[in-house]
Amino acid sequence: MSAPDDLVRGVEAALFAAEEPMSAEALSAHLGGADVRAALAELEAHYRDRGVRLVERGRRWQFQTAPDLAHLLRREKEQVRRLSRAATEVLAIVAYHEPVSRAEIEAIRGVQTSGGTLDVLMEAGWVRVAGRREVPGRPVIYATTPEFLSHFGLESRRDLPGIDELKAAGLLDPVDEAYEALATPGDGPADEGDAGEAAIGEEYGAGTAPLENPEESA
Repeated sequence: MSAPDDLVRGVEAALFAAEEPMSAEALSAHLGGADVRAALAELEAHYRDRGVRLVERGRRWQFQTAPDLAHLLRREKEQVRRLSRAATEVLAIVAYHEPVSRAEIEAIRGVQTSGGTLDVLMEAGWVRVAGRREVPGRPVIYATTPEFLSHFGLESRRDLPGIDELKAAGLLDPVDEAYEALATPGDGPADEGDAGEAAIGEEYGAGTAPLENPEESA
């Protein structure tokens, strides 16, 4: 196999030394305006079957360990982190409906949303302020972050599970599903934003800690 050229090596070094994932544009600017797309594709192929892989998450590139080696890197001591039921619901709504305002979140949930709930999600780095909606009052709108995609192993929001996938994974409560069918006869499938809460809550809790009291509203 031929030795990699200087541009490939430069991209590899820049990504390795970076404190956070980098976009192709940022890499190009860092390397004097060079076109780095071919170098990224070459590095992605080179690392595909190795213990460390080069992956793209939310249009930003980063090195991460191969998923099948997780058992070798898992630590016995787990950090306790708690995400309330309210925060899980809000995160799912933002993920499936972004950009979305607080009033729109409350309309979907059917209850008032505490400002602290959004603060928790922004502090975790999963939700960001995406600007203001150009309507009377110009409410703040929220969207997910690249860190959200990276944490849940998503390349983009298009990879969020749909209704059929959630059903197949057993993440939808059959009782809730039957209730929705009775409540909305003749309608189509339930909103994926509501169903997505199950997937996000399951993913968050699997490797960390159980959710707080489901009755908690903020």
